[in-house]
Formats: sequence, structure tokens, C-alpha cells
Amino acid sequence: MDQPVFIAGLGVISAIGNTVAQNLLSLEQEKTGIAPIRYLDTEHRDEFPVGEVKLSNDELAELSGFKPGISRTAMLSLIAVREALTDAGIANLAGLRTGFISANTVGGMDKTEDFFRDFLSDNAKGRLRNVVNHECGAVTNLVADQLGIRHYVSTISTACSSSANAIMYGARLIKNNMLDVVIAGGTDALTRFTLNGFNTLMILDKQPCQPFDANRRGLNLGEGAGYVVLVSERIAASLKKELYCTLSGYHNANDAYHQTASSPTGTGSLLAMEGALKRSGLQPADIGYINLHGTGTQNNDSSEGAAISKLFAGHTPKMSSTKAFTGHTLGASGGIEAVFSALSVQSSWVYSNLRFETPIEGFPFTPETRFSSQPEIKHVLSNSFGFGGNCSSLIFSKL
Repeated sequence: MDQPVFIAGLGVISAIGNTVAQNLLSLEQEKTGIAPIRYLDTEHRDEFPVGEVKLSNDELAELSGFKPGISRTAMLSLIAVREALTDAGIANLAGLRTGFISANTVGGMDKTEDFFRDFLSDNAKGRLRNVVNHECGAVTNLVADQLGIRHYVSTISTACSSSANAIMYGARLIKNNMLDVVIAGGTDALTRFTLNGFNTLMILDKQPCQPFDANRRGLNLGEGAGYVVLVSERIAASLKKELYCTLSGYHNANDAYHQTASSPTGTGSLLAMEGALKRSGLQPADIGYINLHGTGTQNNDSSEGAAISKLFAGHTPKMSSTKAFTGHTLGASGGIEAVFSALSVQSSWVYSNLRFETPIEGFPFTPETRFSSQPEIKHVLSNSFGFGGNCSSLIFSKL
């Protein structure tokens, strides 16, 4: 029997807040986190706005409990994970089969960059401890060690769909009775390599981004972490708190169209959404809100929009991209937006697509421009589409 998977806890830190409550307040007040670069040491400081978490590394170390010198990626992760676990209210995690599935794309690259700046000027310089935790899996292991999780620890790195795939994988482990509880989501910090790489692709916006606007210019990079605590039906029944929703559908697809571009016809996006609907047993008309991948690039928004137009022909749900608030947090985006989607389906909220002005010609929909409470929304679809055509969709359903 295909057992349900429940979401019992949420945790998030992003450019619009250090907790779930702070993020939600910014979404309600339509307060963006996109601003000039403050903490990242880059020559592009005055050129590109970003969605930075508004804390220095020293402040993050104090908040997370990590010793100074740990990568920003790991500190962001631990802060959000601890909030999610506290929110879930599971009394004895040690007595359960517990997994930690965390996604990221930059690993400890922020510390590696510090090493090479000194090393390249003088090969006798540079602190080797800054490169020890460079790879993506090291970030996950650092956090798992702090949590005391040993049963099952894994890292997912599939570009911008990473966190969604981590959540999907966690749900499968529960459904197959391999684990009782899974903390799943992702984290990513801003690095010079990332900023320079996206600048080379010429898809960064020098102004605050405008997802799904006809005059969109590109994306704003962001950073943060977002996690959900997934639990089995047995664990859900034992908890003395209100659950958020179920994860009723999920699917991953790959259109293999291009290394860094989406299929113009939205092939991968369409396959991911169709697969998630099939698994959930829902029809397109059942979806009340879509949290768009919506990066603000010409290619991404056109591709996602083409897929939505085809799949939801005759019934277009309300939709918006919250990346106008947080920036594109890459490996963390699916986790952060899973938190937003769980809150949306629980309370029937629809978020604003900030700075939207001009509809894209040929699309039979426009994104929402105001935060609102709608008549009961029963199902929310969240899209996360990554480089290499790796496309994933999650569906969150009301209890």
C-alpha cells in the first residue's frame, strides 16, 4: 500500500528573513530581499543586486553554533534544519529511523575561494583547512554530525532542482518503509565563482528581477536554506501538533535539450508536472496555485510558460514566482519554495510576483501581483527546473 507522506516541520533562512515567521511576514508585506551586495567580496559589488542573507559569517556562526571558519553554506543549512526539527516537535528522534537528505551546488566553495586568493599569490600561503570541506557532500556531513544523524545521510546536487529532488527522494524512502523521518531540502551560499559564472552566461539582471514579465532582463542570484520534515503516517499520528500538509505528488524528468538552457517548448517542464499530477491522482483543474520556477531569464520563463499553457489549457491556476523576493538560490530554491508552498496550501495563501508589469505575449495567464488569501486552495504545485534539463515538480495537498 502506498502510504502517505506528511510534512510536520518547516525551516528557512533567506534574503527576506532568518525564520519561517520572518519570511512569511516579508511575503505578506511584499518586502523584497534583493539589494546591493554587502557581504560577498567581489569586484561586481556595485554591479549586480542579489538576495543575500542579512548576516555576516560571524553572525551566522553565532546563530548556528558552528565554530567560525565553517562554510557559509553549512551554517545556513544548520540554522534552517534546526528550526524545522524544533517545529516538527518530534520528542525522541534518536529512537527513529531518521534520514538527512540535503542538497547544494557550491559546497564549501566560499572557503576554497579564500584559500586560492592567498595561494595563487604565494604557493606557501593559504590555509588548507579552507579546502577540506570543499565538496558538496562535506556540507551535508557537517550538519548531520551536529544533529547526531547517522542512520541515513545523502547529498543531492542536480543544479537548481537539487532541493526538490532531495524532498522527492526523502518521500520515496518513507513510502518504501526504509525511514520514519526525513529532514529534506537544501542550502547554498553566494560565491564569487557562481556570480562570475552566471555573469559569463549573460543572464544576470543589473536591476531587481521581473519574473514572467515581457521585459524581463535576467535573474538575481540569492542564497539561503530551506527544509521540510517528512514523516510517515505512523509518526504523524503520534505528534501533538498540527501538520502542514501531505506531499502528494512528485516527479523528475530530463529533456536533455541543452547544458544550460531549457527546451523552448517546455518539454522537461511539462513531463515533470504531468508526472507529479499522475502520482498524486489529480487533474490539472485541481491545482489552486503554482509556485513558479520563474527565474526571470528569457529562456526559462518562456519554456515554463509554454508548458503551463499546454498542461493547464482551459484552467489556469493562480501563480507567481517568489524568486523576486529571495533571488534564485540555486540548490536551495526547491527547499525554500517547498516551505512557501506548504504554508500556501495550509492557509490558502497566494504570493505576489513582485515587479510584474507587462504580460508575455501569447500566454493565457499573468502572475499574481498582490499577496492574497483565496477561497480554499487544496493543492499547490511547486516547480524547480535545473541546468542540463533536470526538471522536478512537487505537489503539496491539504490534509
